[in-house]
Amino acid sequence: MRKLLPFLPMLLAFHAASAADLTEQETRWLRAAAPVLSYSQQLKLPIDIIVQPQAKAGDVPLAMGFDGGRCKLVLSLRGNADAEAVLGSVPEASRAELIEAMAAHEIGHCWRYAQGVWHALPAGFVEVGEQSASDQSLLAEARAIRENRREEGYADLVALAWIRHSHPGDYGRIYGWLASVRATQPVSGAGHDTRAWVNLARDGDAFGAADKPFEDALPLWRKGLLTDE
Repeated sequence: MRKLLPFLPMLLAFHAASAADLTEQETRWLRAAAPVLSYSQQLKLPIDIIVQPQAKAGDVPLAMGFDGGRCKLVLSLRGNADAEAVLGSVPEASRAELIEAMAAHEIGHCWRYAQGVWHALPAGFVEVGEQSASDQSLLAEARAIRENRREEGYADLVALAWIRHSHPGDYGRIYGWLASVRATQPVSGAGHDTRAWVNLARDGDAFGAADKPFEDALPLWRKGLLTDE
């Protein structure tokens, strides 16, 4: 483990790589994510950054995992032909803020994990209704999808709250990009179908002016839980 870059004094865990071996693309993504990562340091979130030496099929460019009580922000760009497909419709000069929003989304997951509330509903909320199936594994899978969708909804709101406070002039553009990404979900109610929450944030003023994105996302997240199906 070694220091990443002067602007980002965070430990970087490499699989057969070193900081000196970062590609131009990896450096560009990490520089774009730096403001979010620096903020996470101020909050003392337990984050390590892992740069994959070779992406696997289906890997997304940025992902968050958890291991040993720590968050693992995984960068999978090498050999990933689809790494920037999600940004394909955006001119390269305008992509940095989108990558920053993506990083904020992932750090939102870490914040929930570090708070000890991963997959937990907020106080006062309980699941209602019953599902039935002949195979109990199907019920467990349905529950996992619901829990994942809630976390993704919260993380999307964190990303938008971050942009609202850090790049207010770009909010409309970045909101439109995220809304278009979420509008293309193959199945309604899938794990990344966060439209119940994204639709509530069309107006960035809905987040208020506290400038604390992880906290600012909570009121809209709770509101979305009431309408999510």
